[in-house]
Amino acid sequence: MELEAFVAVAEELHFGRAAARLHRGQPTVSEAVRRLESTLGGRLFHRTSRRVSLTGLGEALLPDAHAALAQLRRFQQRGRSLAAGDRAGTTLVVGHAEYTGHQLLLRCLPQLRERFPDVTIVPEAMPTTAQLTALRAETIGLGIGWATGGITGVRARVLSTERFMALVPAAHPLAGRAELSASELSASDLLTWPHQINSGLCDRLLSAFSIGGADLRIIRTADSVHAIAAHVAAGTGIGITVESALDHQPPGLRVIPLTGPSTTVDQVVLTPAEPSDTAEALRDLLLNASGEAPTGGR
Repeated sequence: MELEAFVAVAEELHFGRAAARLHRGQPTVSEAVRRLESTLGGRLFHRTSRRVSLTGLGEALLPDAHAALAQLRRFQQRGRSLAAGDRAGTTLVVGHAEYTGHQLLLRCLPQLRERFPDVTIVPEAMPTTAQLTALRAETIGLGIGWATGGITGVRARVLSTERFMALVPAAHPLAGRAELSASELSASDLLTWPHQINSGLCDRLLSAFSIGGADLRIIRTADSVHAIAAHVAAGTGIGITVESALDHQPPGLRVIPLTGPSTTVDQVVLTPAEPSDTAEALRDLLLNASGEAPTGGR
């Protein structure tokens, strides 16, 4: 409960919304966070009467909390499968970046189930960095994430190339622009993902600003596009995300693509060096669905 409460509050940045999401009372969620803070010996959140934000400790530990919860869910799923008499090795855990990859995955799963009716597919939302760790540890069989440096022991194939998008309040002076360059956002207060959630995305964004001779000024990070949009709507700054993370137009905000060098990033499908037959089949289905036909072989 403590980890679930921590993650929910970190993503919502509001104890009331986190409690509603967990179907718990707000005092229960607050007490769970306090217990976790007491165990860790440090505060996870800055709290005022008007806002909640992550401390440095909270930002550093959030990816570990995501990974721990994902591991617990995999343990529970595997236990249920084995208790039901399923054979070992009949579960394929698929990691996908939060708010991205799931739509493509949903299109491919019916075909995969038709080909492998005895395999249980378990989608798990997790950052790309956590996917790489889980693939090397063989706790997931396939991942859908973002191109990042340092991919070793894992194979990556490009699914799509996406543009960075700016989230701007509708009343902002830049809201009427069709496109924005990095230089036009120089010294603006920006909100985006934590570097530890996906170093590849952040490094690519840094490259776009440095090539354009602009200052990248990130004042706040959040690991969900909904949290970023909420901060933008509150007037905290301008949000930066990728186009597939936006499944609808956030009310009161404008979504404006960035233009210029390094303002795109590749979404990739990740597999172990020797994927299972099911993982290989799903990889090929994803590549076909995205228009990137497989070239054959593992």
